[in-house]
Amino acid sequence: MKKVLVLEDESSIRSFIVINLKRAGYEAIEAESGEEALEKLRLNPDVKVAILDIMLPGIDGFEVCRRIRATNTRIGIIMLTARTQEMDKVTGLMTGADDYVTKPFSPAELTARIDALYRRTGGSGEAESSEIRQDPFLLNTRNRTLEKSGQRIKLTQVEYAIMKMFMDNPGKALSREEILDLVWGRDYFGELKIVDVNMRRLRIKIEDDPTNPAYITTVWGYGYKWGF
Repeated sequence: MKKVLVLEDESSIRSFIVINLKRAGYEAIEAESGEEALEKLRLNPDVKVAILDIMLPGIDGFEVCRRIRATNTRIGIIMLTARTQEMDKVTGLMTGADDYVTKPFSPAELTARIDALYRRTGGSGEAESSEIRQDPFLLNTRNRTLEKSGQRIKLTQVEYAIMKMFMDNPGKALSREEILDLVWGRDYFGELKIVDVNMRRLRIKIEDDPTNPAYITTVWGYGYKWGF
């Protein structure tokens, strides 16, 4: 059974999510607090996707996300918030989340987001060409890892997918819409803003000077280009 962690302190919302996850073929691991969620993850290392509410008693969803990411880059993380403020979305993504869903949401929307993340974290068996080298970068598509000048860079699954897309298309200007389709999938419900925030996050990890990027360059009014 495919496991999904559900961190939500409101029992009615948590039950709604759990019921719909079960209908979609997932096993829900429930938690009411950030501390409980971290303990449940420790006990269930095979969880591939975590849904984290932001507003919680004790440690909030942002801090739970940071702590998960400190030790686990592979798990997919979706932030859940009742607030529609832009900063919540950006903060969630910058702390390591892969996606966000704003309450109220439809079961179909949440399930589609989880399905997309689960496919990505499960890997796609890319063994036909196990390495893509574009100095100083080396992408191992079998292990889904990235090195820069021989040093491993920790990537989330979304960040890995972005790097794979770029290294498959060196020098090609890609629109935000193309990137959204290639990385998040054609059935993605979300906004183009998620592309920009992930580019910002990825630049911090791979660029020598993120404010003056040499590798991920912006094509103004259009999208991004891998600068080779």
